[in-house]
Amino acid sequence: MFELDIRSRKPIYEQLMDKIKELIVYGVLKPDEQLPSVRSLSTQLTVNPNTIQKAYRELEREGYIYSQAGKGSFVSPVQHQPNASQMEEMRGKLLKLFAEAIYLGFTQEDMEKLYRQAMEEQRREQDD
Repeated sequence: MFELDIRSRKPIYEQLMDKIKELIVYGVLKPDEQLPSVRSLSTQLTVNPNTIQKAYRELEREGYIYSQAGKGSFVSPVQHQPNASQMEEMRGKLLKLFAEAIYLGFTQEDMEKLYRQAMEEQRREQDD
């Protein structure tokens, strides 16, 4: 379920966060579904448990997951109203991605097509 690139410049905990977010957004991980324990995931990925804990802590801070003492971490129920800090953070990430895409030669039409594709995939996942 989780594949990490140890040669990537991106820290392991960020790769793990991105993968979990992707699984949540595309509906693979459902609301209130339990995530693997820190210990089991660290064993599965051969990663330090502190790295897994850091990823989980950041995901909880961002509202993607919640934890229950003694029970583990779970996917948060769908947020229909993201908070202002999440929206601002995403806006910043998108601006950087758009700037890089423009630099690489993407046109406005290319980016609009990608946006429509993402919307369609999101609709399909919600319909399933």
